[in-house]
Amino acid sequence: MPYISIESGILTAGQKKELIERLTATASEITNIPEQFFTVTIKELPDENFGIGGKSIDEIKRDYRP
Repeated sequence: MPYISIESGILTAGQKKELIERLTATASEITNIPEQFFTVTIKELPDENFGIGGKSIDEIKRDYRP
């Protein structure tokens, strides 16, 4: 059984729905495995609980200037 796991910050219900639908459809198309065999999980991690390069994600987002 193929398994797709996404780790993210907080997503809306609509974003989760679209991710699940589109990831499943794309993976099925690429692998030729029927969609009903895919499992998708979304693990939501608060930005303050995840860090990159010594800074939490909430710090990185706060300091980000495009």
